[in-house]
Amino acid sequence: MAFAQPALAKTVGVIMTADIEYYRDIHKAFTDDMGKDVEIVLQKPTADPMSWTNAVRKLTGIGASVIVCYGAPVTLTAMKETSEIPIIFAGVYDPDSMNISGKNATGVASTVPIDKIMKLLGEIKKISKLGVIFSKSEKDTIIEVRDLKKNEGPMGFQSVLISVSDQINKDDIKGVDAIFVTTCGAAMSNIKDIVEAARRDKIPTAALMGGGEGAGIVLTIMADPKEQGSAAAEMVKKVLGGSKPSELKVKQPNKVQIIVNLKEAKALGLNVPASVSGSADKVIQ
Repeated sequence: MAFAQPALAKTVGVIMTADIEYYRDIHKAFTDDMGKDVEIVLQKPTADPMSWTNAVRKLTGIGASVIVCYGAPVTLTAMKETSEIPIIFAGVYDPDSMNISGKNATGVASTVPIDKIMKLLGEIKKISKLGVIFSKSEKDTIIEVRDLKKNEGPMGFQSVLISVSDQINKDDIKGVDAIFVTTCGAAMSNIKDIVEAARRDKIPTAALMGGGEGAGIVLTIMADPKEQGSAAAEMVKKVLGGSKPSELKVKQPNKVQIIVNLKEAKALGLNVPASVSGSADKVIQ
């Protein structure tokens, strides 16, 4: 029988759900800042609870000194699986609302102003019904839906909730004036299907996570992934140096980026006002 060999004293386990592009960008910044003094063991589970659990157990099995988690679902899973190994998270929307902190967990939040992206979306197209793609198994997306619905009255739209799991059924996305994509792992893994549904109906899309703009998401708002990765690396270094996660406060994002895919909007026959493109950090022509 083969047994797992114990990890080196400075082995850092990292869990990146579904190899999502936004998480890849966070991870690049993280590894760049960590340097070569530690061994980094990367797990890339699919976006489902069993895969997250298995990824955490693999890292606990090799005796990782720290576990780094990108996104809320795997962070919550890691906290459930171990109360001893320090956990550093990045790319987590509103961790306070999910009680993602404790004696062995801290990190950097990726909370962004949903009302801001909704105002910009409303300038592109009048919205009465907004298709909202989320996952009932991903708690952060439920909180994002909660925050989004606070804007319904003031902005005059109604949310049409579309819960997804591992696949996207384009036929479920219909009868709406725009599509709003939460940080749902399954949605970001199948972003091309969402974009195809939007193209079919000539409607705009918005997302709370980077990585979909190249595929055709019209509006993206996101916490800067480089800042997320660098902040996580700084925390890991402190933990490896003897600090306890409970001694490190959760960091809030200082840099929030807006990306406008003007090329996609024009292809959809949508007019993007100068006020929208002018607010962007990046415009795809």
